[in-house]
Amino acid sequence: MEEINETQLEPKEEQLLTVTEEIRSYIYETAKWASFLAIVGFVLTGLLVVGAFMFGAIMSSNPDLALMTGELAKAGSAVITVVFLLYAFAIFYPSLLMFKYANKAKVGILYGEQASLNEAMGKMKSLFKYWGIITIIIISLYVITIVGAILGNSAVG
Repeated sequence: MEEINETQLEPKEEQLLTVTEEIRSYIYETAKWASFLAIVGFVLTGLLVVGAFMFGAIMSSNPDLALMTGELAKAGSAVITVVFLLYAFAIFYPSLLMFKYANKAKVGILYGEQASLNEAMGKMKSLFKYWGIITIIIISLYVITIVGAILGNSAVG
């Protein structure tokens, strides 16, 4: 058997990262843009929520409009409302993460609070995780659609 040296068991010196002024300015500028995008996302979420209830009500009260929307009208106004609300949530959640990131990053950078910067980076991680999962779902749906189309064409032909 191999002998273990005492030096192998000792913890190595912890290396700390240094946040330079250049990095601080990048994080602060990123936080400003995140605030802007979060606010736009909140406004869009609000419009979608209002639109969800208005569009559903308009579709059920105006048969001419329902005819113009074709297949969408067959689903019914309740389904349209639910779809709009799902889109609203899909936009609200990343906007909320960006907003929280922006606030914590600004506090962390301006006041030198390590805990705030740590929390900001946690929100950033969650934001990227969210978009990663959404991307995997969309790619999976594309693959399923393409495979379904190929199998459907081969069954017909």
